[in-house]
Amino acid sequence: MFDNWTFWALLSAAFAALTAILAKVGVSGIGSDFATLVRTMVILAFAAGVVAVTRGWPAPGSVPARTIVFLVLSGLATGASWLCYFRALKLGDAARVAPIDKLSVVLVAVFGVAFLGERLAPLNWLGIALIAAGAILVGWR
Repeated sequence: MFDNWTFWALLSAAFAALTAILAKVGVSGIGSDFATLVRTMVILAFAAGVVAVTRGWPAPGSVPARTIVFLVLSGLATGASWLCYFRALKLGDAARVAPIDKLSVVLVAVFGVAFLGERLAPLNWLGIALIAAGAILVGWR
């Protein structure tokens, strides 16, 4: 079970759902940018703890520069996403913000095909279209 990507993806979805609800309550009394900072500090400490406990630190100089560049770019994209997400939560309902945020699933599929050469079957594209339609319908006021 622990080596199954589906298990971890479903667990991720459950934690992401909790994140939206907890963040909506947490951001109510403060600025969204400060809320993002607090969340980021907690995540940094948590991730560092996990890496320390699992002894996942790589040897100095063993991580390729290309890997570092892409992880830094991913981190910048994550930071921008979180800032926008918390701002949206501050301004809107969690039940509407989170589904629109999940349009990222649609974009990942499109970007994966366009930039990574991944292939999706027609049934997969139907699923992507349904996700997009569902997110838009849930987010619609």
